[in-house]
Amino acid sequence: MTAWHQLYSMNNRPERRPLSRATLRRISGFARPHRRRLTLFLLLSVVLAGLAVASPLLAGRVVDAIFNSEPLDVVVVVALTIAGLAVAEAGLGLLNRWLSAGIGESLILDLRTAVFDHVQRMPIAFFTRTRTGALVSRLNNDVIGAQRAFTDTLSGVVGNLVTLALTLTAMIGISWQITLLALLLLPIFVLPARRMGTRIARLRREAADHNAAMGTQMTERFSAPGATLVKLFGRPAHESAEFASRARRVRDIGVRSAMTQSAFVTALTLVSALALALVYGLGGFYALRDQLAPGALVSMAMLLTRLYAPLTALASARVDVMSAVVSFERVFEVLDLKPLIQERPDAGKVPEGPVAVEFEDVRFAYPSADKVSLASLEEVAALDSRGGVEVLHGVSFRAEPGQMVALVGSSGAGKSTIAQLLPRLYDVDSGAVRLGGVDVRDLTFDSIRDTLGMVTQDGHLFHETIRANLLLARPEASEDEIWDALTRARLATLIQSLPDGLDTVVGERGYRLSGGERQRLTIARLLLARPRVVILDEATAALDSTSEAAVQAALGEALAGRTAVVIAHRLSTIRAADLILVIEDGRVVERGTHAELLAAGGRYEELYRTQFEDPTVAEAAA
Repeated sequence: MTAWHQLYSMNNRPERRPLSRATLRRISGFARPHRRRLTLFLLLSVVLAGLAVASPLLAGRVVDAIFNSEPLDVVVVVALTIAGLAVAEAGLGLLNRWLSAGIGESLILDLRTAVFDHVQRMPIAFFTRTRTGALVSRLNNDVIGAQRAFTDTLSGVVGNLVTLALTLTAMIGISWQITLLALLLLPIFVLPARRMGTRIARLRREAADHNAAMGTQMTERFSAPGATLVKLFGRPAHESAEFASRARRVRDIGVRSAMTQSAFVTALTLVSALALALVYGLGGFYALRDQLAPGALVSMAMLLTRLYAPLTALASARVDVMSAVVSFERVFEVLDLKPLIQERPDAGKVPEGPVAVEFEDVRFAYPSADKVSLASLEEVAALDSRGGVEVLHGVSFRAEPGQMVALVGSSGAGKSTIAQLLPRLYDVDSGAVRLGGVDVRDLTFDSIRDTLGMVTQDGHLFHETIRANLLLARPEASEDEIWDALTRARLATLIQSLPDGLDTVVGERGYRLSGGERQRLTIARLLLARPRVVILDEATAALDSTSEAAVQAALGEALAGRTAVVIAHRLSTIRAADLILVIEDGRVVERGTHAELLAAGGRYEELYRTQFEDPTVAEAAA
């Protein structure tokens, strides 16, 4: 193990705490599929450690053969043996590295896949609280840190133990006095390294904090919405100064770290040189008195160079082990966060044919943070304990197959919450939400996805091609089906005019398209999915009148013959709804058709009149 790796181990010293048997059992569970390669890897590590000790002894034998004027054959045989061991060590080293890489990368694959799959099963509440960067760090830094437990720490401990035992045995066999001198110098070698390691650890933690702050600033400012916000309301000079201040701090820390590391390596080299000088001095004294063979002195000097590294590494072995265990624990922390919404083992499918939507006395409160999140993923000292306040109070309605039910009301009244309960983005606390007469909690996730289609106000697109974004809804769709969906979404002409057509990359969140084009593309995706129930959550609220007209025409295609739940910001868009529900403070305060609610003169009439203060506009809209 090199001095740099030893310093790395000391720099990343975790908090002292006992090893958890449960954690070790789980680690062994991830290692079990690779146990054959792992066993061979450890055996090769032992063999390589033995070869590393054999070479100095053979080198001493060559010196003795020359000094004693032994036959040339002896020198040649020993030299060839040294060459053969060097070749074997190189070959076995490559094989061991191949095994190490295979085990490590396979473990990374297993851990990343496990975490990614688990995170995908988490509820939307988890993602609304978690910082994406912190979550990605678990999939990168912590997974790689856990992988080192097998490829570096485990092999290092085994190899260093064998190397240390064989080296000490050989040195004691040659001269116990010189060996004792070498061991007495060990504190001079280890203690300064630990002291410097603590200092560098502090510097690196500070640098990591500044780097994280810079990363957050870049992530937020380099996204399309963030860049737009800075250009509209931000202060570019202030942003630049703030970033530069952090960057300068990182630079200064980097210089100090580099000098501290340089001082460490210089001290390391100096102590090794002094120890070697003492060994040569004492060994030369014994050799001149014929108490030590010249070859033995050479072997002792070479063995000395192989003694301090494993001693130092083993002195910090617990730090290495705990560093790896901490990485595993951070990965397991995510895996242990159980999804709040889970599929029942006996879950069924939505019945075939037209589907009715029903809410029966639904009550709901958003879950508190401790049920859906981790403080470390939110990057806070403690989770927000607030939550559990009921936001829906006994909501009941029914949309018959093919009917449109519209939800209207003030912002924050609970309309979007109602829409999110249908696809089980959240689960009700009491009451029931049914599709085709079956409680959604008794349905498979796949069946719900196949039945429901949703278009939100800010239709999200991935930074991929138009084709890839459409095929997300139905990967097996043919080219003709894609173009049919685009035609019905009033988007085919535009896509055909693009140089790359369906292979045009839409940019992050689809920002290379206009708002209306982006919304129509999400409608085309819904049409391609062919859902039996459509949910529209203020799908035209952010559009101008021209874009709204195009989107409304596309929505007409999407709603035809389907059961629909529509959240409307502009009341003129839902006059033809079969049933309009007025939601206020999580309750249904009025229900009826457009004409009935206007005639009643209640909250709906007030909302409608507020939007159409001009009597001529109101008359035209009616």
